[in-house]
Parts: sequence; C-alpha cells; structure tokens
Amino acid sequence: MVSAFIDGDRALGQRLAGLGHASIPVIVLGEFRYGLAGSRHRAAYEAWLDDHLSDFDVLAASSATAVVYADVRLALKKKGRPIPSNDVWISALALEHRLPVLTRDVHFDAVPGLRRVEW
Repeated sequence: MVSAFIDGDRALGQRLAGLGHASIPVIVLGEFRYGLAGSRHRAAYEAWLDDHLSDFDVLAASSATAVVYADVRLALKKKGRPIPSNDVWISALALEHRLPVLTRDVHFDAVPGLRRVEW
C-alpha cells in the first residue's frame, strides 16, 4: 500500500483523501523498508519517506496491542482461518485504535470486528 501511494495510485490517493488523516502501523513500515532493500526505486522511496513520514501517525505496538493480538490470533485459530503473523499485528493495532485497515488483502475479512477498506 505504501509503495502504491508513493507511485501515485489514483484510486488509493482518492481513498486516502476521503479519510482526512492516515496512520501506518510500524509493522507495515518495517515490511516496506524490508522491501526497499532490493528495490530499484530504493533511493526515491527512502527520500519520500524522509519527506512525508511525519504526515502520518506511526502506530507502535504496546503491551495493550499484545493482548489484542493474542485475542485475534486465537479467534482466527478457532475459525480455522489463520493469517500471516504480521497481519495479525496490523489487525491488532487497527482494532486497538478503532481504525479500518486499507488493503486489498481479503484475508483481513476473517478478523472479527475489523473493518477492511479496499481501494
């Protein structure tokens, strides 16, 4: 999602404009920075982050997030619908802060109480 935004994805830009303010879970930021390591656009993306990251709230995981994480992971296990661990953390942060998750990944739909917004 971050790279799509930086690349100027119009649909994503319109969706974000309608939100007014956006937050980025630290987990998403870590995944993005990991992806940059092998990107041919690394310098441009890092420069964009340096210039614009302060426009977003970066949501850090806390001990309260860990409680939500455990609840979400257990609920998904009971449903037989596990999702990647990082996505459980992202879900936990979104639930903790009462925020939707802006993603095309439909597996987030399995998370109880989470609202997924697609672009």
